[in-house]
Amino acid sequence: MTGPPIGREEGSSVHFAIPLGHCVSITTCLPDSAPPPPDPAARALPKVRSPPPPPPPTPPRHSPPLTGLLESREPRSRPYNNHHSPTRARSYSSPIPPLGWIPSAQIAPRCAPSPPLEAARCYARIATPRSAAVSSGSRLGVVQLERALERQVQRFDAVQSTTPRAQSRSAGGSATEAMECTGSGTEMPLKYSPGKAFPLGVSQVDGGLNFSIFSQHASSVVLCLKLAESGTQDVDIVEFSLDHKTNKTGDIWHVLVEGLPASGILYGYRIDGPRGWEQGHRFDSSVILLDPYAKLVSGRKFFGVDEKSSQLFGTYDFESSPFDWGDEYRPPNLPETDLVIYEMNVRAFTADESSGLDQAVCGSYLGVIEKIPHLLELGVNAVELLPVFEFDELEFKRYPNPRDHMVNTWGYSTINFFAPMSRYASSGGGPVSASKELKQMVKALHNAGIEVILDVVYNHTNEADDANPYLTSFRGIDNKVYYMLDMNNNAQLLNFSGCGNTLNCNHPVVMELILDSLRHWLYDKRSNQVAVTVTLPIGKSHINPTVLLLNCMSASDVSRVKEYHIDGFRFDLASVLCRGQNGCPLDAPPLIKEIAKDSVLSRCKIIAEPWDCGGLYLVGRFPNWDRWAEWNGQYRDDIRRYIKGDPGMKGVFATRVSGSADLYQVNQRKPHHSVNFVIAHDGFTLYDLVSYNFKHNDANGESGRDGCNDNFSWNCGVEGETNDSNVLSIRSRQMKNFHVALMISQGTPMMLMGDEYAHTRYGNNNSYGHDTCINHFQWGQLEERRNGHFRFFSEMIKFRHNHPILRRDRFLNKNDVTWHEDCWENQESKFLAFTVHDHNSGEDIYLAFSAHDYPVEAVIPPPPHHKCWNRVVDTNLESPNDIVPEGAPFTGSRYRIAPYSSILLKAKA
Repeated sequence: MTGPPIGREEGSSVHFAIPLGHCVSITTCLPDSAPPPPDPAARALPKVRSPPPPPPPTPPRHSPPLTGLLESREPRSRPYNNHHSPTRARSYSSPIPPLGWIPSAQIAPRCAPSPPLEAARCYARIATPRSAAVSSGSRLGVVQLERALERQVQRFDAVQSTTPRAQSRSAGGSATEAMECTGSGTEMPLKYSPGKAFPLGVSQVDGGLNFSIFSQHASSVVLCLKLAESGTQDVDIVEFSLDHKTNKTGDIWHVLVEGLPASGILYGYRIDGPRGWEQGHRFDSSVILLDPYAKLVSGRKFFGVDEKSSQLFGTYDFESSPFDWGDEYRPPNLPETDLVIYEMNVRAFTADESSGLDQAVCGSYLGVIEKIPHLLELGVNAVELLPVFEFDELEFKRYPNPRDHMVNTWGYSTINFFAPMSRYASSGGGPVSASKELKQMVKALHNAGIEVILDVVYNHTNEADDANPYLTSFRGIDNKVYYMLDMNNNAQLLNFSGCGNTLNCNHPVVMELILDSLRHWLYDKRSNQVAVTVTLPIGKSHINPTVLLLNCMSASDVSRVKEYHIDGFRFDLASVLCRGQNGCPLDAPPLIKEIAKDSVLSRCKIIAEPWDCGGLYLVGRFPNWDRWAEWNGQYRDDIRRYIKGDPGMKGVFATRVSGSADLYQVNQRKPHHSVNFVIAHDGFTLYDLVSYNFKHNDANGESGRDGCNDNFSWNCGVEGETNDSNVLSIRSRQMKNFHVALMISQGTPMMLMGDEYAHTRYGNNNSYGHDTCINHFQWGQLEERRNGHFRFFSEMIKFRHNHPILRRDRFLNKNDVTWHEDCWENQESKFLAFTVHDHNSGEDIYLAFSAHDYPVEAVIPPPPHHKCWNRVVDTNLESPNDIVPEGAPFTGSRYRIAPYSSILLKAKA
């Protein structure tokens, strides 16, 4: 608890300088008109008069209201309804700008006077956002806080009285009692007090550990604690029944437990409530549920190993020293225009024995560190990691089914949105080690100049569907809140994710969960300490004197709020995040806007996969507020179709390599908002794209029904593996053609792990369930192809880095590019040539692509004055002539371009 702030008189107001760096909530104690005896610990303040504060500004469009509540942080769109509080509170609504929204403004009316610092005093409490909008110094966040506080003081007289008991509960409760608990015959010397509602999850506070969980519809909540093992003796689970009168504030259940160690305890909840399936409830008090706000998750230790006891528990670690990022540590902070993204899977990158790593490190965060030199040699400067939130890789083995032979190696089955995947720790180290090693990996990548982008899955969870439910967390805590339901069809789960359920992302509670999760993974470059001046009018007798109390987190807690230093996020099936609670698309989705406008999140990279499995295809139309980038699925399809030789694709190919202005040249959007890719984790690898006309997914156990049928692939004459040298030659050229097109395109390029050595999945275009060589990086094949295929890919990436005209921060105009084309309407023409101009150095770049099956004689335009053309790329040539970074002199006026090939010339002095 921080001491009272220092007040000073200035005009008709009293000012308080409040350090908010570690602040979670502010409590303002306002005594009755008959003030208590003076408290020597409190500074006496003179009576002054102050004009009423100006009215708050009109909120932006779509800004949800802030609801003022007694003892409750309620969702913004739902009126307060405290069924269990001894008194009813009046609700007030007041618009607040949504940036880091102040969750609730809680006030209590005048009551009998009491000592100034007692918990039972009459008080006005404002819970500040747990975001950097306030805690990290955003001026807008400070203004929000000031205005909210002023409004609550204005409304002070309008609120009905509450009982001292309610006030004491809201203040956290100072009296501790022995709490009734059940266990396996073990009496624990634990004590409890009511605790507090925020922060959600488990937090270390003065006097013990505070546990807090949201459930709007629960009728009972039991905290379950699993104590540390003693030798080989079975571990006891101690259960605490929470009292709905003492341990509940609004819809949040909470308890403060004294006597627990600062680490090593596992915890969960048994929750019961209405059993009306048709009403959307799925309560089952027989199951111990995982806390959605658990920062660490304990379960199995080794990836893919089915252990006897695999119960999931939340856990915590307030004992370890904060991670040492180093005094000289700085994140890369790369401009989006400069990114070359490498999509990869942490486990698959080093799981194969060909990685040459110790078995204890294979497939782990530490394994990635060992292979950073490969990423540097390749030339990428950002990795986009397939999910690293805790997920259930054994989800297919819960019951006999055609897929029970597989292991979910991609990770799109999220259990918890705050905890790192514990089985990516080395040597089965568990959740604490996983957290530390993930930070080590991020630090090492940053020190190498490589940014880290996480693929995050907020569209669904691991809890499956209603036919085969898997109760682990959200479903049993409050199914009706956390998931989208079809209330006209027996409250069945809606399925826009293709995985059985859909997270109710734009429900205020779920939205705040997602925002809290995202902030948790970030690095905030601003200071955690900031002084804020709050001005309180105190003209009325009952507001004099005024004492401000700060309910603060410890410094160690604050360091954990934004602790992983992640640089950005790619949102899986992001169109789900654009749906309302009934599943209907929204024009201005609150969550999408909050992410774009949040003072912390808006500074990181945010990338949408702008479609979902319900048909909401938003490529080029994703609600963006000029911030969101998109996976450009139209780029993928059009580039594939042109390179493989489909007729009528020349014009759209030109549009795509120019930055897709038809999709993104709107408002203040830039070319880099188009994340260009030909290959991603789902679908064919680059080698398979030129080797298979059809998917071959029989190994997935779904009789070939899974995976996309429209791949726009061409096998170059033979389906699958072959020794035909002509076919192999075309395949090699086509892979290089795709890579050249990707690296010269305006926008942000992304490539898939393994394409740099032509990895194959043998035609499987949906390989999510194979923890084998199908997905594992094959380091032996990389070595075999290092001087050929890999060299070409690496040099082409470096060529992009060295030529800013290929990565402009604006769309091309007629002076930037010359198209050597006069028959755009010819549907049979599959040849395109153009020159990209460098207005600074005159080092223009000439490019030509031919998808014809015969040679083309290209007329080469004259080079700029005092320059001559140099051949850098000809994909028809063998290595090392296929790419010559310094350029090979070329003096002719024509160039014979081979079938299915491309060239790149550079003007040099």
